[in-house]
Order: sequence, then C-alpha cells, then structure tokens
Amino acid sequence: MLKKLFQVFRPPQTPTAPDPDAELALGALLVRVAQSDRDYQLEEISLIDRILARMYQHNAIEAAKVRAACEKLHVAAPETDTFGKLIRETTGLEERLAALDALWEVVLADGREHPGEMRIVEDARKAMGLSRADSDTARLRAQSKVTDPQPAPRSDAQADATSASQTDPARLGAATSLAANSSDESEPQS
Repeated sequence: MLKKLFQVFRPPQTPTAPDPDAELALGALLVRVAQSDRDYQLEEISLIDRILARMYQHNAIEAAKVRAACEKLHVAAPETDTFGKLIRETTGLEERLAALDALWEVVLADGREHPGEMRIVEDARKAMGLSRADSDTARLRAQSKVTDPQPAPRSDAQADATSASQTDPARLGAATSLAANSSDESEPQS
C-alpha cells in the first residue's frame, strides 16, 4: 500500500527514444518536416511510410514501426543539424542525396511550402554536407515524383545501403539516451 502511495507522487516516466542511426535520423527529419506546419496529415504519414519502405526495403508494417520510432525520436530529439550530421557521418554521397530527395518529397506532399519546412530542409542540407545545387536538383526530382508518382529504379548504391541497414527490432526498441553533440557547428562538406 505504501508503494502505491509513493507511485502517485513520482513523476511519470517518459519513454526514452531509440539511439538513432542514419535510417532513424532520416525518419525523424521526415517527421519533423511533416509536423513543422502543425498539420500532420494522413497523406504525409503514408508518404513517410512509403519513403522508408522504398529506401530501406521494409514492408508496410515494418515501415510504420520505424516511423513510430522516428516520431518518438523527433519528440525527444536533438537539433535538426545533429540528425543531418549523423546521416553525413554514416552514409555516402548517394544516400545523402536520396535523403534530401525524401525530405523534399515530404515538403511538397501537401502542395504548399511552409517556412518551417524550408528551414528544416535547409538546416539538414547544410549538416549533411550538400550544396544548394544538390538541394535544387533534389527538389526537382521530388516535384517529378509528386506529379508523376512512378517508382524510380534503384541505384546500386541505394541497394547496397539498404541491405546493410535492415530493420533490427532491438535497435527500434532500444531505450538509450541520445549521445549527439549538437553544439558542434561545422561547415558543409561533400
């Protein structure tokens, strides 16, 4: 009985976020972009699931689980540039460009570009070490996907990156704190 009384006065435990890798960092950035206009629509949620499934070869259920983990990570998350730096440090150029394409797809999903979305994409672009020209090209590719949503053929680099980062249930459910140094400001590098 005394135990129950003490539990009433304890602050509720907040769920801890999983330790991010490039996939979770990208997913959290996608969620952050989608939620930045304070209107997290079903279309954006479905798009994020499709992007995660396409990039990391998940089925629909796995992609939804990854997105759910990314939503938790976004809530407890470090700054946008921390996610971008993690992607830059753990992936190659092709994967970073694919990540930028995915961010633009989410920005363009509702047909409107909001200032908050643009700021997140710009911060992520810089942190991933990509140029403005890379961003412009990614935007054009995303616009073509929005207007003509045909599946694009995968490059060998995307397939290699995908097979190397399959969903690990332990990774998705890990309860560790984020060990990211978000105060490290560095210039974009390729």
